[in-house]
Amino acid sequence: MVEDRVNIKIWQLRSGETMAAICDCNLIGKRVTQGKLVLDICKDFYGGEEVNIDAAVGLLRKATVANFVGTLAVSCGIAAGMIHRDAIIEVGGVPHAQFILI
Repeated sequence: MVEDRVNIKIWQLRSGETMAAICDCNLIGKRVTQGKLVLDICKDFYGGEEVNIDAAVGLLRKATVANFVGTLAVSCGIAAGMIHRDAIIEVGGVPHAQFILI
């Protein structure tokens, strides 16, 4: 069922660092704006593998940097213990959050 799936793309950065970009499947290719804020949810950045929520949370737990766009994607970040609800912003009604492990 598409409703419980997200797109996630993983990059291995320098030694020991992993970056993840995750978004709701229905947002790929869209652009949302709010005032001066613009989110381009492009396939090049977010168009990785389509996975279910549990798989996404497992992959996210290995990331040292992550970018979340969409309701399901943000809920994966919360479930993985990476983001706090107070750190979520909305751009054009779409939830967005970022995570960096320092």
